Amino acid sequence: MKKYVAECLGTFVLTFLGCAAAMFLGCNTPAGVVGVAIAFGLTVVAMAYTIGGVSGCHINPAITLAVALSGRMSWKDACGYWIGQIIGGIIAGACLLLLTKVVAAPDLTGALGSNGVANAGGVGGAFLVEVIATFIFVLVVLGTTDGKIGAGNFAGLAIGLTLILVHLVCINLTGTSVNPARSIGPAIFACGESLRNVWVFICAPLVGGALSALCWKYFAPAK
Repeated sequence: MKKYVAECLGTFVLTFLGCAAAMFLGCNTPAGVVGVAIAFGLTVVAMAYTIGGVSGCHINPAITLAVALSGRMSWKDACGYWIGQIIGGIIAGACLLLLTKVVAAPDLTGALGSNGVANAGGVGGAFLVEVIATFIFVLVVLGTTDGKIGAGNFAGLAIGLTLILVHLVCINLTGTSVNPARSIGPAIFACGESLRNVWVFICAPLVGGALSALCWKYFAPAK
C-alpha cells in the first residue's frame, strides 16, 4: 500500500508544482516556457530521490504501462499505481483551483495549466506530438532504470532533464502532457475545452509509452 500512496503523493507534487508554475509564470514568453519546463523537470528529480526507493517514482500512468509491458512489475501493482496517480492528479487540480479562488492568484493559462490541442493544429496534431514526446521520455526512463545497463543513482537526474527538454519543445504546442494523470486533474476543474479534449492527453501518452516498451525490448540485454 505504501508504494501506491507514494505514487499518489508524487503525482500530486508533480502536477501541483508544474501546473502552478505554468499558471503563475505563463507560457507566452521564452522565460515563462523555460521556467515551466524547469519546474516540471526539477520536480521529477526531487520526487525520484524522495520516493524512488518506495515505488520507483513512476508518477505517470504511461511510465507504469511501459514498465508493466516490460515485465518489471505485475499488472496488479500497475492498477494500484494508476489509481494512486490519478487520485494524486485530481487532488492537485483541486488545490490549483483553490489557489485561484481563495488566494485569488492569477491564472495566466486561464485553465489551471491544463493541456490543449489548438496550437498543434487540432486533435490529430496534438495526438501525434504527445505520442512522439511520450515515446522519447518513457524510452529514457526504461533505459536509465534498466537493472543491468541503466544509470543507477543518476537515473532520476537523466529523467528530469529529459522532461525539461520535452517541455521546451512541446509547451507551445500542447502544453506538454506526456502524463495522463497530470492532464486529468487540472482538466476536471478547468472544464470546457480542457475537459472535452482530455482524452487526447490520456490516450496519446499511453500509446507513446507502449511503443517505448516495445522499442526497449529490442535494446534491452538478454536475461
